[in-house]
Amino acid sequence: MAYDEVLADRVRAHLDGESGLTRRKMFGGIAWMLDGNMAVGLMKDGLMVRLGEQAEAAASEPHASAPMMGERPMKGMVVVAPEGVETDEQLGAWIGRGAAVARSLPPK
Repeated sequence: MAYDEVLADRVRAHLDGESGLTRRKMFGGIAWMLDGNMAVGLMKDGLMVRLGEQAEAAASEPHASAPMMGERPMKGMVVVAPEGVETDEQLGAWIGRGAAVARSLPPK
């Protein structure tokens, strides 16, 4: 399994009803897009959150880190380990941050 199906169900529940919501296979996992812009995704390492300019600071938060694409960090993103999204409150906070960034971008 490339990503945690239980966590995927929890993400779906948080995003259910959002306008412009689509899902796409990405990074060996799944990503949720708002008006064509990635908000969050799941990979084998955890929840990937699009944070744009806030990503570098967020990577120092508990259970968060910069995702790597090969040997280079992916700019504008953080990965939150499963321990950082154990509660619905934690998960919802990260999803909210990613959704806000996605919504701030022009629709694709």
